[in-house]
Amino acid sequence: MDQRTSIEEQIDLPFVESLKISFQSLKIRFGRSIITTAGITLGIAFLVSVWANNEIDLALQESGRSSAITNLDEASEQGISTKDIWLIIMSLIVCVVGIANSMLMAVTERFREIGTMKCLGALDGFVVRLFLLESGFQGFAGALIGALIGTLGAVLLGLKNYGMDLFFYFPLFPANPENGSFQVGVLLLILIGCFLGMILAIVGSSFPAWRAAKLPPAEAMRTEV
Repeated sequence: MDQRTSIEEQIDLPFVESLKISFQSLKIRFGRSIITTAGITLGIAFLVSVWANNEIDLALQESGRSSAITNLDEASEQGISTKDIWLIIMSLIVCVVGIANSMLMAVTERFREIGTMKCLGALDGFVVRLFLLESGFQGFAGALIGALIGTLGAVLLGLKNYGMDLFFYFPLFPANPENGSFQVGVLLLILIGCFLGMILAIVGSSFPAWRAAKLPPAEAMRTEV
């Protein structure tokens, strides 16, 4: 029992080494990484844009500067519309499906690499960890870019609707207005978008990572890619 534990400790690399290997793998497959993160970027950009625009509307309405409002309809007064909510949900679902498909393709292309690692003694948990770390990196990077793009879009729309008053009442930090409607704040909204993108990427890559870990080494080595 002690000998088996010692062997497993030698095979299972530290978490820091797993991070380095995952990062190097992403650098080698930079083109495919961009394709994977593009879906996350678009989905999170749409989410942050709609949410940030709603936060801006609430902040400007709370300020009482009604004269600065040039294009305010009932939908903005009532917050995020049901239509936008469903569009956000569908875009995030498409993100997860796209990530899963991309990661499955990555597993297929890396059969020999996975087989080599397992022949050298890599544990199933180590293989799963590598794929989840890679997808987590891609999800965070894509979500960060998407959150910044969405925020920029909301700012431009806010300038169109409210003019320069936007910069005086911009909801950068969380607040609790007198009307009782809690405002998340754009800064926290960007952090939420980044976290959500990373979680979606990890969820989408869970099955491909499990499939890679369960791949028999001999079968993987015989596969012609």
